[in-house]
Amino acid sequence: MSNVENLILEHLKKIQAEQAAARERDADILLRLAHIEAGVGRLGRDTASNYAEMIEDRHAVDKLKERIDRIERRLEING
Repeated sequence: MSNVENLILEHLKKIQAEQAAARERDADILLRLAHIEAGVGRLGRDTASNYAEMIEDRHAVDKLKERIDRIERRLEING
């Protein structure tokens, strides 16, 4: 083989090595992105759950207020 052919082969080998490294980085990035997406999904689920609990608590407080109002009216207490 001539020097030109050897030089071309060396460049091709370097390019292949760089491509392999880029594929490896891409795979790592995709894995990390998947973890981030899963975390965001969990945050959304937790936020929705917390909101539902807040709504339930509001309803419970509203019911308690209604009961207190009824009791005060029956006892003729001015609040």
